[in-house]
Amino acid sequence: MQICGPKLALCGCIISVWGIIQLALMGVFYQMRSVALAEDLPGVEHHFATADEYLEVVNKGYTLNAYNCWIAAVLYFLTLLLSAQQFHANTRSSISL
Repeated sequence: MQICGPKLALCGCIISVWGIIQLALMGVFYQMRSVALAEDLPGVEHHFATADEYLEVVNKGYTLNAYNCWIAAVLYFLTLLLSAQQFHANTRSSISL
């Protein structure tokens, strides 16, 4: 069953592959506690009484962002599967004509 055309399906495949690569790498870098990504951590803009409280919030933020990136990469993978199926369906139908 065709939902979209071959050009849109190919575009979806390309964007999905790029999204999977980028988000998987970002998840790895968040898991490694990369300092370059510290600006994007949730909850660190508040003032903390002790350094231990701050480190706990930072560690939770890194872990949360890593999981979010990996979840988004899985969603891109599902989009890749749909786009690839659509590309295959469009290619197969144009050959049989």
